[in-house]
Amino acid sequence: MRILVVEDDLVFADGLKVGLGLHGATLDVVASCADGRAALAVDEFDAVVLEVMLPDGSGLDLLASLRATGDRIPVLLLTALDEVSDRIKGLDAGADDYLSKPFDIDELAARVRAISRRREGRASSYVSCNGVTLDLARLTATVDGTTISLSRREFAILSALMEHPGIVLSKSDLEARLYGWQEEIESNTVEVHVHKLRTKIGRSNIETLRGIGYRMRSAAS
Repeated sequence: MRILVVEDDLVFADGLKVGLGLHGATLDVVASCADGRAALAVDEFDAVVLEVMLPDGSGLDLLASLRATGDRIPVLLLTALDEVSDRIKGLDAGADDYLSKPFDIDELAARVRAISRRREGRASSYVSCNGVTLDLARLTATVDGTTISLSRREFAILSALMEHPGIVLSKSDLEARLYGWQEEIESNTVEVHVHKLRTKIGRSNIETLRGIGYRMRSAAS
């Protein structure tokens, strides 16, 4: 899962980056409404964690502008304000969830997973295809009921493919799940991880379309 964090407290944001990273997420951080708009205009994210009080305005204004254009990306608001009226204002502006500071990082991770599931129309944290099952909350995987060990990046690639079985994802699509803006992309990382995944879940489960990308074989194929 790739998450955009819009938060001007960079120490706090670094803590989110580490904490949510332990839950398998890749984070990019910006510190203002303007930078948030710019990031969302050029990159794709699975969710946004949005501070309400930002140096160049209210996060609610950024949220409202997203919803006005029909953008349905899941948004969780963060704020030090805890009045009921503040929560109502945020939810009515189009937020999917609201969390007051201070909070537990595990709860934040669970809430982000929940709003992302709702966008995908899934009721649980499990995704299954061709005998392979992933628990996106616990970062565990099984093949025909037997637990297998996956690295964080193997899990990220496999979850991206399994959330959209039969849909081709390009190498750059998968790299976006693995790397944030500040990380150097290794040229053959995706190919190496796909090779390792095939040895663990069966070669036929991940199909290569040369020059296009990869897809998880759907049950009907």
